[in-house]
Amino acid sequence: MATMAEALRLVDLLEMELIRRRPEIERNNDYYRGKQPLRFASAEFRKYHGDRYRNFSDNWTQVVADSPVERLTVTGIQPTGAERADAESWRVWQTNALDADSQLGFLGAVNSARSMVLVWGDPDDDETPLVTFEDARQCIIAYEPGSRRRRRAALKRWEDGATEYATLYLPGEVWKFARPVLGTVEKSPQMQAVDEELRQWLPRDMGDEPNPQPNPMGVVPMLELPNRPLLSEDPISDISGVVSMQDAVNLLWAQLFTASDYASFPQRIVLGAERPMMPILNEAGEVVGERPVDLEKFAVDRVAFFTGENVSIAEWTAANLGAYTDVIEVAVAHIAAQTRTPQHYLIGKMANLSGDALIAAETGLVKRVEEKQLWYGQAIREMFSLIALAQGDDGKARAIRSGSVLWADAESRSQAQLADALLKLKQIGFPFEFLAAKWGLTPTEVADVLAMIERQGAADPVAELTRVLAKGPGPADPVRGAV
Repeated sequence: MATMAEALRLVDLLEMELIRRRPEIERNNDYYRGKQPLRFASAEFRKYHGDRYRNFSDNWTQVVADSPVERLTVTGIQPTGAERADAESWRVWQTNALDADSQLGFLGAVNSARSMVLVWGDPDDDETPLVTFEDARQCIIAYEPGSRRRRRAALKRWEDGATEYATLYLPGEVWKFARPVLGTVEKSPQMQAVDEELRQWLPRDMGDEPNPQPNPMGVVPMLELPNRPLLSEDPISDISGVVSMQDAVNLLWAQLFTASDYASFPQRIVLGAERPMMPILNEAGEVVGERPVDLEKFAVDRVAFFTGENVSIAEWTAANLGAYTDVIEVAVAHIAAQTRTPQHYLIGKMANLSGDALIAAETGLVKRVEEKQLWYGQAIREMFSLIALAQGDDGKARAIRSGSVLWADAESRSQAQLADALLKLKQIGFPFEFLAAKWGLTPTEVADVLAMIERQGAADPVAELTRVLAKGPGPADPVRGAV
């Protein structure tokens, strides 16, 4: 068991690393939400037009981030040696609303390079542990030296009102701390020293609960979903590589809008004439002076009179705004290629593509989703194992740890194409449960369909026998006990 000093030392070290990660995470979240500054502009352009485009963005980062997440759907967990997905694990998943919250966790990993999932017992329900996906700005995990999976400690830090909280998760115990949130107003060195003393973490008052409290699971109950992990570096966000090109697209649009204001129409100029003057009259109608004619009035009235022997009119042709849009399309195409996002997701142009051509266009995205299924799936599998540990079932936890996460098909196909493919699989002997899962049914829905088939056969046994006999020899039928 760690001492108080050791626990506080761990909190300080993990907090420093959490603070180091935060700027990039917050930048990526801002870009996803469309809060993008105007960058790469010249000093002159920024001086005269920077404020005008302060809140403008042509947000492609959101499309890049959303495209894989919309195809990441967990449908169950199958422990090693089990013939079907585990119904109890799926009940806990549904009870914690993880069918929806998992999408938030996957999106957080895509944007922030990682997200976390926390499993802990529910004091109000011994049979259903609490499972929550956590923001990478609030949570961090420390691993054993030389390992990317064996967790040594985890920290969750957050603010609520005027208090900042920290919970340190260790394999044997859980420490809970708190400290006040102080203002950022400049203070004297003496008052800064007082603030530093007040900002020290102190054990949180937990009432009747012990602090630290024992960790009955025996392992750190927080897991990490890494996005595009590397061997020795931090994982990579899908948004980080898009930021620079997104800034270039925003600047091109700003320049296009500016050119549209000043040069989208032919500009006529007068040569060889002085600026027209307007006489100033007194109350008696006598000319007492003159003043320049308001040239803006000429722009409205579209009529002007100039006199003189050498007066001539010239014209500047309108700017070609299509040059800007052509470059923008190239930039967006680069984003599509670099992120393996189908171009029809970004450009919005589709010809009469065949089904095979559409599948080929989405191959990069499908592979990108399958990579995320692999890496996120390791954490999801471990999450289900922690659920079993929280329920006190060590044997099930071991079986799940080496089991398989079930995912919905990452490939987008029409129902006609999918039905044709499943029919061919059935003809060569694939069982009904496998085909139903490929169709997109969850394990619970597959079980319901099998029960419906049995009830249908029991209601009309003659028709069912006729159907089975007409089918002839082949793979066993669902109503006869195999699929």
